[in-house]
Amino acid sequence: MRRVRAGFAWLLPLALTLLFLLPLFWAGVNSLGAVDAPPPRTVVWWPADPRWDNYAMLFELLPVGRYLRNSLLVVAGAVPLTVLTASAAGFGMAQLDEPAYRRLLLFSVAVLMVPGASVWIARFQILRWLGLLDTLWALIAPAFAASSPLFVLLYTWNFRRIPAELFEAAWLEGISARAAWWRLAMPLARPTTVAVVVLTVVLYWSDFVSPVLYLYDPGRYTLPVGLQVLKQLDPTAWPLLMAGAVLMTLPVIALFILLHRFFLSDHSLAALFERN
Repeated sequence: MRRVRAGFAWLLPLALTLLFLLPLFWAGVNSLGAVDAPPPRTVVWWPADPRWDNYAMLFELLPVGRYLRNSLLVVAGAVPLTVLTASAAGFGMAQLDEPAYRRLLLFSVAVLMVPGASVWIARFQILRWLGLLDTLWALIAPAFAASSPLFVLLYTWNFRRIPAELFEAAWLEGISARAAWWRLAMPLARPTTVAVVVLTVVLYWSDFVSPVLYLYDPGRYTLPVGLQVLKQLDPTAWPLLMAGAVLMTLPVIALFILLHRFFLSDHSLAALFERN
């Protein structure tokens, strides 16, 4: 019975993993089909004549390299800014006394419940006043406000789990709040930092609405907008659309594979939610 239970404990996660990987596998297989062929009516597990040149055709039809560069620039600017602002705000929030902390916690949760579409007009006006419209800074600007209250809460929960005596000893030694945040709290919050990095990359890498609202020059479009442009060129070219989807998804999957051991540990993102 133990062996049966152990085997079932392995088979169930494996089956769920294969179920979630099936759409990505299907997209990869369909990206190798013939562009001028009609879509298959049955499930094709592998094309008879794989067309690997479909990926090269993407770069010939559209400036995909430029879109990819813009997306990388946005992610490279937004991720460190988000980590700095969210961790600093979370550290300050963690030092509050219990009544003030609970009030700010309720306010943060209420902000999380606000639909993103409700701030589009206000954000557009702010970016116009700052002169950031039609620049990549318009996409990076939310990182100066930690990108999402969720990231601040993740850091807050992590910092509040650190024994208060550790910070009190630092204050007695004359260490400033900034030094305690950077040299003491941040090294103890590495799993949370990795989780915030992954979530921030996904947030900005897959952002389609912000480039459409705040960018006018096609040369500044990011990869999600480029895929939409590709769809407008020929909505029936499914192999090319699937190739673009695979190109869009692979960097996120590679990042997850590289960093998953950090945020799937005992101090993971799931553990933070469970304990708070």
